[in-house]
Amino acid sequence: MSTSSTNPPERFGLDHLTTPIGTALLVVDADGVLRALDWEDYDRRMRELLRLHYGAVDLRAQRAPADMRSALSGYFEGDLAKLKSIKWRVAGTPFQRKVWTALATIPSGTTLSYGALAAKLDMPRAVRAVGHANGSNPISVVLPCHRLIGADGSLVKYGGGLERKRWLLRHEGVEV
Repeated sequence: MSTSSTNPPERFGLDHLTTPIGTALLVVDADGVLRALDWEDYDRRMRELLRLHYGAVDLRAQRAPADMRSALSGYFEGDLAKLKSIKWRVAGTPFQRKVWTALATIPSGTTLSYGALAAKLDMPRAVRAVGHANGSNPISVVLPCHRLIGADGSLVKYGGGLERKRWLLRHEGVEV
């Protein structure tokens, strides 16, 4: 009989938050830190991203911390700076984490092209890799992948759908 050295599944809490653009799914760890934010209609994709980043995951209904819920609600009500107060933690590759951390530095009300973000990371030839990492961002809105646009200014790809991306950018004062 062999013994298995498999790790137990990561346990995270799952909460739902009603927003003007749909129900957000909030995944938090035992410390109340945000690990994922996605949309209810993309639940399957969110679970797959969690599996890729953490292995086996056990999601259990749990209310997200009140300050996190309040900050997100505040953002959707127009206090854009509230996102900065949310504690988050990501897994992923070192490159992905570098891209995701850079997303958090793009000010609300502004956009950046994928190429400009690659250049900002001192990797100007990594445009496609930046795009791929951006598409794997587990913390939508808080790590504002919606602020990345095409080199020609067009709205391209958004995991939550282009209508949500358009709404988020307009909400932040970007004319699209």
